[in-house]
Amino acid sequence: MDQPVAPRPSYVTALHHGILQSRVNTALKRLARCRLCPKHCEANRLADEKGECHTGRLAMVSSTHLHFGEESPLVGTGGSGTIFFTHCNLSCVYCQNYDISHLGHGYAVTAPQLASLMLRLQHAGAHNINLVSPSHVVAQILEALLLAAQAGLRIPLVFNSGGYDALPTLRLVEGIVDIYMPDAKYGDPEVGQRLSRVDDYPTVNRQAILEMHRQVGPLTLDASGIATRGLLVRHLVLPASLADSRTILRFLAQHVSTTTYVHIMDEYRPCFLASDHEQLARPLRRSEYEFVMQVAREEGLEPR
Repeated sequence: MDQPVAPRPSYVTALHHGILQSRVNTALKRLARCRLCPKHCEANRLADEKGECHTGRLAMVSSTHLHFGEESPLVGTGGSGTIFFTHCNLSCVYCQNYDISHLGHGYAVTAPQLASLMLRLQHAGAHNINLVSPSHVVAQILEALLLAAQAGLRIPLVFNSGGYDALPTLRLVEGIVDIYMPDAKYGDPEVGQRLSRVDDYPTVNRQAILEMHRQVGPLTLDASGIATRGLLVRHLVLPASLADSRTILRFLAQHVSTTTYVHIMDEYRPCFLASDHEQLARPLRRSEYEFVMQVAREEGLEPR
């Protein structure tokens, strides 16, 4: 019996129609006065000027590997092919990967080198290329993806972001990204300012999630339960209800879809500068996590 043919990644179609090359050209031009992320710092990153993200012309990578700790639709049996980009467009005081996002541990990669990393992960058996913290390096990713696709990359592309993404940049990757996996961190802008140094997180995040859903729809799995396309939203439960979880979950249910794949995460622990904030200076209680799971069900969602 013939095995079902896996759907072709979106970027392959974009490659064949010349769309991918066009998006690369547009994205690189935008680096000259960078507005790729919502901070709009307008640094000339083409000239290697460092923007708010502390990243110039070249993307920086901290690590690449087959990741078996991601959501099951991404991991399958072969693992998710993660590429962790250094730095971030958020400044979360409790970041568990602060050595990467804040301290800048990593190394610069050219487009051919980044393309080679993608191809190596595919060769190692990855089900997808999982771009972690891609928001500030979209231009560099597209530049590398063009080379990788020309050389035979054929697995889905995952955009794994903090959820603070600019609409014009998301539209640059429309028809190229297969799976969006944004965070939905805060329902209260004041908390976003205090904990991640952005005062418009809820507004930007909601616009981004709506755009992502418009592009790819709900999460779609193949016969083996592996994600091939769609939206997967992560929500980290914070101590003392700081995330305002009900506001976030109600938005997803009422304005995106009650079928949205929502991963409610209980992994919070005090890291980095969390001890400087009284409410964050302790681990999450099991009762706080269970309460948010119940809220999700009350709002009509099926939390994972």
